[in-house]
Amino acid sequence: MSKRKAPSEESNPNHDFCEFLTELAEYEKNVTGHIHKYKVYRKAASVLAAHPTRITSGAEAKKLQGIGDKISKKIDEFLQTGKLQKLDNIHHDKESQAIQELTRVSGIGRAKAKKLYEEGISSIEELKKHTNQLTHHQIVGLKYVNDFEQKIPREEIEKIEKVLVKTIKNLDKEYDVTICGSYRRGKACSGDIDVLITHPHYKSDRIDKDKKSKTHNHILKEVVEALENCGLVTETLSLGDSKFMGACQLSADLPTRRLDIRFQPYDQYYCSILHFTGSDIFNQDMRAFALEQGFTLNEYTLRPLGSTGVPGEPVEICSEKDIFDSIGYPYKEPKDREG
Repeated sequence: MSKRKAPSEESNPNHDFCEFLTELAEYEKNVTGHIHKYKVYRKAASVLAAHPTRITSGAEAKKLQGIGDKISKKIDEFLQTGKLQKLDNIHHDKESQAIQELTRVSGIGRAKAKKLYEEGISSIEELKKHTNQLTHHQIVGLKYVNDFEQKIPREEIEKIEKVLVKTIKNLDKEYDVTICGSYRRGKACSGDIDVLITHPHYKSDRIDKDKKSKTHNHILKEVVEALENCGLVTETLSLGDSKFMGACQLSADLPTRRLDIRFQPYDQYYCSILHFTGSDIFNQDMRAFALEQGFTLNEYTLRPLGSTGVPGEPVEICSEKDIFDSIGYPYKEPKDREG
């Protein structure tokens, strides 16, 4: 997936808080490796982005679920001074800045960025002189680093969706194709394009005998090849039996976009749609509720938990709504799943 960005300023009266919280989150993920802090900052940014009015104090922010004492104090500091001392310190730390800069490149994580910095590489421009130290994924990520950071307008994704659906269904009309993420949640723009596909003759435990040609390890390759032939897919970062990571370009006058395609078994499709639609916060809340009701929910299945805590057989799921109904969770349209 592409690098995370702050919630858009569009229709967000708390966008400046979201920006510094997102920057802190990226610092904790890319530099310190404190994933728990990363998630806390991301959740706070999401909560503030969804809040309809301007927050005027830390105390007011603290009343919102997901915002604790430390973040409320940071909001007060920002309101009073227009900045954060912690961010100032980060901005003046050369190693932190170099790692943040290098992790802009798709495929470069914290460990690789730190290694590059220790070898004297601290910027994107310097990295371009040392591509011999990079994997294929990282080389492509470097090539399109600016393109991948640009938001994708909804109108462009709608056009890409038409090409995807037409091309894939030309292979077999029984394919189902869904673009998930913020696009499915109705947002005006997205950071990348996450696609799920499935076929009714492919399930997690078997492939129908009359569809022998649709073996697991050939289906996704066939799909990607068709998308390359029609000109949509322009780069392949990785291609496995069930996941493609790459890039696409709708036309020469538009940026190259990050594109992920997952081929999911038919009986796991709707759990996957739920998971990859998000938001992260909504998924966390729904999974926690499922546990309270005696179920375990993930991107593949919904399973009842026995008295010993061992998951049982997957619940048969034929739609997203089946998942909500099975655990007694009020159904929410994708547009209402921000947190």
